[in-house]
Amino acid sequence: MKTRFLSKGGFTLIELLLVIGIIAILASIVIVAINPTKQLGDARNAQRRSDVNTILNAVYQYAIDHNGTLPGNITTTATEICRSTETAVCTDLVRLHALTGSYLVSIPVDPQETDANTAGYTIAKDANGRVTVASPGAELGATISVTR
Repeated sequence: MKTRFLSKGGFTLIELLLVIGIIAILASIVIVAINPTKQLGDARNAQRRSDVNTILNAVYQYAIDHNGTLPGNITTTATEICRSTETAVCTDLVRLHALTGSYLVSIPVDPQETDANTAGYTIAKDANGRVTVASPGAELGATISVTR
């Protein structure tokens, strides 16, 4: 006598739902672990730190080459840096266009700045002549400010 075994191909509904559930749980764990929002915020903050240092280095290089005179109209109050080349637009902003060419290729701009006239960074000089460049748009609770 020959016995035949009939096997049915495929999976049961319970098996499929179980596998889909496990994959969904693993995917959500991976997405939370990677956290793309935090990663992008960290990348933008790294760019801001680099830009703040670049601006401050350019200001001091300019001051060294011009016998201690700082460029633009840097005041004791933190004022936004103008990125527009039009003088009329920059009346209440600090113009650092004397830095472009020799010290900077162009004025660095905050990664999320939407205003075409401002750079998204502030600059101030204290009573002792120390210059502070800051990024008020820093994300994830970071404070980005450099003083020299």
